[in-house]
Amino acid sequence: MKIVIVGGVAGGATAAARIRRLDEQAEVVVFERSGYVSYANCGLPYYIGGVIESAGELTLQTPEGFQSRFRVDIRVRHEVTALHPDRKTVSVRNLVTGEEFEESYDKLLLSPGAKPTQPPLPGVERDRVFTLRTVEDTLRIREFVTGCHPRSVILAGGGFISLETAENLRELGMDVTIVQRPRQLMNPFDPEMAAFIHAKLRERGIKLLLGRSVEGFEGEGDAVRVLLRGEEPLTADMVVLAIGVTPDTDLAQKAGLELGIRGSIVVNQRMETSVPDIYAVGDAVQVKHFVTGKETLLSLAGPANKQGRIAADSICGKESHFTGSQGSSVVKVFDMTAAATGVNEQAARSAGIECDKVYLSPANHAGYYPGGRVMTVKVLFERETYRLLGAQIVGYEGVDKRIDVLATAIRAGLTALDLAELDLAYAPPYSSAKDPVNMAGFMIENLAEGLVRQFHWDEADALPRDGSVTLLDVRTDQEYGSGHMEGFLHIPVDALRERLEELERGKPVYLVCQSGLRSYIACRILTQEGFDCRHLAGGYRLYESAILDRAAAEQTFPCGMNRV
Repeated sequence: MKIVIVGGVAGGATAAARIRRLDEQAEVVVFERSGYVSYANCGLPYYIGGVIESAGELTLQTPEGFQSRFRVDIRVRHEVTALHPDRKTVSVRNLVTGEEFEESYDKLLLSPGAKPTQPPLPGVERDRVFTLRTVEDTLRIREFVTGCHPRSVILAGGGFISLETAENLRELGMDVTIVQRPRQLMNPFDPEMAAFIHAKLRERGIKLLLGRSVEGFEGEGDAVRVLLRGEEPLTADMVVLAIGVTPDTDLAQKAGLELGIRGSIVVNQRMETSVPDIYAVGDAVQVKHFVTGKETLLSLAGPANKQGRIAADSICGKESHFTGSQGSSVVKVFDMTAAATGVNEQAARSAGIECDKVYLSPANHAGYYPGGRVMTVKVLFERETYRLLGAQIVGYEGVDKRIDVLATAIRAGLTALDLAELDLAYAPPYSSAKDPVNMAGFMIENLAEGLVRQFHWDEADALPRDGSVTLLDVRTDQEYGSGHMEGFLHIPVDALRERLEELERGKPVYLVCQSGLRSYIACRILTQEGFDCRHLAGGYRLYESAILDRAAAEQTFPCGMNRV
């Protein structure tokens, strides 16, 4: 059996190695148009910033290494220019010699990946306008940065690559600005969680121009003018386009394969396309979202590797199925870590799922052990069934551990209530006896049992200030004095029992504390005294972060907050 693989990196290279492990006699040929068959795509920004010092460290496997260990014929700088399913061949061009030829196959695997989204903007071809997707892109940017010593850069787009590149260039001392059309960075996160990421970037000196549209580029001596719709242009020494990626499926389209979202290749669970004996994997394919069951695109290395393995199994006659991706991801933002899995609130509602959520702000380990730092956790679940839908965490140490536990719980079909029962490792340097994941389960259990009701940060400013409800802040005097919401009476939780006569019975009570814990305790006190209570999920800390972020984007100060 002869297998031809178009494209290497995560999906193609994984499939090639897996095929050899399953079938020692198969003939395997890989065509890769770049000069690198298997490289650490996610590490590219860190080479630009010098964190990864040698370009060779980006290369996970060389053509020679593949040949030596797996006896796979790797042909880099060879571009497949056409597919011919009727005669089971592909047309290939040697990019070094210009030679063109046809290669036959019994099975064909497409792993073309995705290409940087490049809208047809005037001036996009200019020398100082870069994209970042391949090793060659990285080498060009690194050479420019080290040779020309640019002092400023504008990044168009706000996803993973953009944030990582922004951090690395900022660490080199450059003036960094991120511009994008959406009003928040990092789509996997809901706005109030993305606010913590925005704050960290601003703290480190990165300028955010959100809700702005780039319309083109012009030269200005040794600089680039970035044209913005309806605003004055920006000027920088270089520009990096990180607007996103588009499935690279021209070959599939011309060969008549069925296409799906944004021109992606439609595959089944065995990674088979609509044409017999042709398989496809990676960023070019449409997959089912594990949580919603809807078709989606997810450009992540983990799913691409799994798909490569499954395609290899299918080609070699094994029963293996890709059951969908839930988009688990993590990103470093200077000393901060942000991670997500499943769907966010917006995606859940778009899918027609009635969802609820809890927020908590625990330390990453036991409070009495030195060095603990707060993380913010958001867990989403379906209202009636308590099915886990997704989670987002922003913090420092321990974020990746918790998101992996929650991702596993979603994959295993656990409910949000089951989180309370998970038996997780504990020692003071690593966690608390009640791990943050367990705590999320306890909080959801309280909601399910009716022990507490919530209201949310984006509802707080709309609460009536006409005396028809009681607004109560139960934080300390110092906390209240450093900033509070307009119209909230202040009674610290520890004094609440002695000051109940100050609250008018018969009125609904809306409570707030710093993170939601003390307002929950206050709710329990008042509920048992006959009051109708709700508390602010996530507390004033979450509210303040979200409101200040909104104000920073609009360059106005929030009128609903009294700052001292």
